[in-house]
Amino acid sequence: MELHLNGARAIVTGGSRGIGLAVARGLVAEGARVALTARDEQRLEVAAESIRDGEADVLAIPADTTDDTSVRAMVDKVQAAWGGVDVLVNAAAQPSFAAAPPALADLTDDAVLTDFDTKVMGYLRCARAVAPHMIAQGGGRIVNISGLNTRRTGSISGTVRNVAVAALTANLADELGPHGVGVTVVHPGMVDTERTPKLVADRAASTGLTEEEVRAGLGATTSLRRLVTAAEVADVIVFLCSPRAVGVTGDAVGVGGGNRGAVHY
Repeated sequence: MELHLNGARAIVTGGSRGIGLAVARGLVAEGARVALTARDEQRLEVAAESIRDGEADVLAIPADTTDDTSVRAMVDKVQAAWGGVDVLVNAAAQPSFAAAPPALADLTDDAVLTDFDTKVMGYLRCARAVAPHMIAQGGGRIVNISGLNTRRTGSISGTVRNVAVAALTANLADELGPHGVGVTVVHPGMVDTERTPKLVADRAASTGLTEEEVRAGLGATTSLRRLVTAAEVADVIVFLCSPRAVGVTGDAVGVGGGNRGAVHY
């Protein structure tokens, strides 16, 4: 299927690794121009170089999505370079599965506020900065990466921030839809990324299980009985970035390999 992304101008936040980098790689493969943004300038440039592949037009623009001035400066640079923005993928956030969630008694205000500021407010800042450009050109696509914590308990901060991202998405879709801008949210579960080997090793060390047993246990939570990869999640996101996905807006798409035991309608 031709996705009509050749020449599209895309911004991917959190683009230096994980799902963000996989999405950027997928967009480049479809012929899009991609601006990667993240806070770590050195890691960002390494990531950008890894997907340039000679001819690809890839920008590496350091930015902090917790800082509105930084976000607007980043978008201005993309606008100056390419004359517009067609796609925004919001992926800049701390991973939910980096560590076991704290109990209520140990959950601090600062931790929750930082989580919320980075993900929910960060996504809002980026959408707010690109929306005028998309409206002026008559269309665009925004995809927010949230997570299946939206649909399960176990992490207070993780669930609250992800539900908030879904609510943000629906509101943006309603406001921007008449201007031709589609907004969707994708809910990955635990994803097999470059972070996974350390997570598996740490859990094996703390539980006495083998790494193979830990991986099997993580995979058992999905309908596929394995973790999906960042590239598999990116395939869905790249489609949602395309004009082919115009009929999908305001809604959530689960990409976790199947959320066992849950029914959503």
